[in-house]
Amino acid sequence: QVQLVESGGGLVQAGGSLRLSCAASGFTLDYYHIGWFRQAPGKEREGVSCINNSGGSTKYADSVKGRFTISRDNAKNTVYLQMNSLKPEDTAVYYCAALRTIQSMCRITSTWYDYWGQGTQVTVSS
Repeated sequence: QVQLVESGGGLVQAGGSLRLSCAASGFTLDYYHIGWFRQAPGKEREGVSCINNSGGSTKYADSVKGRFTISRDNAKNTVYLQMNSLKPEDTAVYYCAALRTIQSMCRITSTWYDYWGQGTQVTVSS
């Protein structure tokens, strides 16, 4: 059974850091592009970042560029989102998503992905 599990969320003060993990089970992440998305209460789901299957290409939303870093460790079947200089507006449920495709570049578009995790809550206090 294909499953993605996010972890690493929590409560942090503004300016702090968190590292989210997205672990895959039931399939090998090597062939999959991975995206990170977030959804705050009452708001649309927002694309945050993505990394292609080789790890050689990444993309970031303007709102997180320079503060967040996406990476992957295919040997551990895990993708990470390092979040630094967190702001209260980063508060949301964060989701990872996976897609296997022949396309070489990933997209920060939620409708592009096939598999989704259950989400992990990130709360940034001011």
